[in-house]
Amino acid sequence: MTALLARLLGRMPVGWLQLTHNYGRLASAVAGVAFANVLVFVQLGIMGSMNTATRDTYKMLNADIILSAKDANTISEGSNVPRQWMFRAMSDPGVADATPLYMGSVQWKQNGNDTKLQLLAMDPVKTGFFSPQVRHKIVSLTLPDVAMIDLKTRQIDQQVLAGIRPHSPLTTEIMGHTISFADTFTGGVGFSADGYVLTSDQTFLRLFPQRQSGAPNHILLKLAPGHDAAAVIDRLRADLPSDLRIRTIAQAADDDVVFSTTKRPTGIIFGFGVLMGVLVGIVIVYQVLSTDVADHLKEYATFKAMGYAPGFFLGIIFEEAMILALLGFVPGSLVSWGVHSLLRTATGLPINMDGTVVFLVFLGTLAACAVSGAVATRRLNAADPADLF
Repeated sequence: MTALLARLLGRMPVGWLQLTHNYGRLASAVAGVAFANVLVFVQLGIMGSMNTATRDTYKMLNADIILSAKDANTISEGSNVPRQWMFRAMSDPGVADATPLYMGSVQWKQNGNDTKLQLLAMDPVKTGFFSPQVRHKIVSLTLPDVAMIDLKTRQIDQQVLAGIRPHSPLTTEIMGHTISFADTFTGGVGFSADGYVLTSDQTFLRLFPQRQSGAPNHILLKLAPGHDAAAVIDRLRADLPSDLRIRTIAQAADDDVVFSTTKRPTGIIFGFGVLMGVLVGIVIVYQVLSTDVADHLKEYATFKAMGYAPGFFLGIIFEEAMILALLGFVPGSLVSWGVHSLLRTATGLPINMDGTVVFLVFLGTLAACAVSGAVATRRLNAADPADLF
């Protein structure tokens, strides 16, 4: 290793030799950097799963434009939208079709478990508004009190879900109503529910008798061929009330992710966890490098008296910082991968470590260690060799 670093640096690897002079201190520093990486990876993984789960809801829909209430910061929150605006929107030549979207959550009690389900309901005749993966199954929803359940639903025996077929439905009771799950689909679990259920608008209104058919949660629009979404949205904003949010479905998903990340307590907590992980890494590396500078201050002073420029000392400290970053990142990323696997198995959340996140965390580790190294050299730069002997 010493020979390799000497060839890469073009000089004796002083930083590496100083680090390996005390293996106990080196092991502690590497463990500290690895621990900081685990904190960052886990927080980013959970935050990423939250964003993925948010977008998964929109992937169940096949629409170009969505009309929502002004206070609808997420797809499952906000006031209802009067259905009359759907008919007004359909008068625009750029709108080919429209349908109301009803949403609500229910508690499903079965086998001692209390499972929270997020319901998405639309007119089953409008099959084009359902995602392609379920479109061919929607015919079953035309029957009363029939629904489709998410295969990824937590707290449900997977063998039971896998056995659901139109000819062998799972019949259960939800909110005092008998519901038959006649088919399944792959949706995804999130932080607000254990799973998703697709059903018809009429079945939804029977489950929620206090809801009115004229007040859906959102209105979905499909564009006519040859029409631009931005132009249609501009016309709709001029024609419809100002208390409506009119966006493309993609923009609504982006807004939902931004709100969940920056406004909701969960997103803020995960972001703060990432910051704490970075700060922990900076402090640990700074302590190691600062102690190393203090222990070898006289040797550094000798070099300084011999005429070595400050850049020489900065190079040594940066060398140590980069070595600590590299040695700490490898075990940190491996442990994080294991933690992600455990969390994914235990919660069903889409927690993953993709290449982009790994690369960004690696760059962040290098940057944090570089900052620690720069701060650690301040004492050395201010030192007068004559005062050290």
